Amino acid sequence: MIKRTAAVCGILFALSVAFSSCGFSNKSIVRMQHLEEGVDHPTSVEELKDAISKYQKRVADVQIAQSQIGIWYKILGTRYLDTKMYGEAMKCFESALQYYPDNQNLYYYVGICAGYMSHSALDFNAEGSSVKKMNYLKLAESSYLRAIEIEPRFSSALYALGILYTFELDESEKAIPYLEKLLTIETKHTDAMFVLARCYYSTYQFDKAVDLYDKILSITKSAQKKADAETNKKAALDAAYSYEQ
Repeated sequence: MIKRTAAVCGILFALSVAFSSCGFSNKSIVRMQHLEEGVDHPTSVEELKDAISKYQKRVADVQIAQSQIGIWYKILGTRYLDTKMYGEAMKCFESALQYYPDNQNLYYYVGICAGYMSHSALDFNAEGSSVKKMNYLKLAESSYLRAIEIEPRFSSALYALGILYTFELDESEKAIPYLEKLLTIETKHTDAMFVLARCYYSTYQFDKAVDLYDKILSITKSAQKKADAETNKKAALDAAYSYEQ
């Protein structure tokens, strides 16, 4: 029994030594890569050229793989976005940005997700704090701004930023230049006109608001939009009259 125990202990000791001696260091990995490519230590001109060719192919393969991963993260994010799973979608777009840091669409999608997530950032602990909600709104703002920085004529981001400033952050004056720029790109964007007219109204620029409502009335075919424009125009005229008194 003692001999058997000693034998088992000896085997375990031998295995532990073997495994500890086989730990993979960075040097081991590099050696394995060299063996895989067959270019351990090139010295001649031919060997050096061959090594460069093989490693260039390896780099190209890695670049293609990483590019595809970024695309898949974006696709997965849009799928989550379609099903209103905004938290998961935002994680995917954040991951995609690691591969495509200058893609304006990804920043736009992050902004959309952050805006929706702000609505779910409730004060569950009843502490009277809105910090989490504001953090999401600021993330949305910075995301839209980055998208516009990359592509200044990005209409969707210009409109989204205008909506954010007007209805979420209550900063209508900040929305005005972005909505005005949008309307130089899409001259018949009546939804943007309504938002911009509201901003003009909120900043006491009643004449500009009236002019925009007139423009909406002249181009829209929607009966509902015509009715809304008429109602809002009257409110702006009444406000202008009261303001001048």
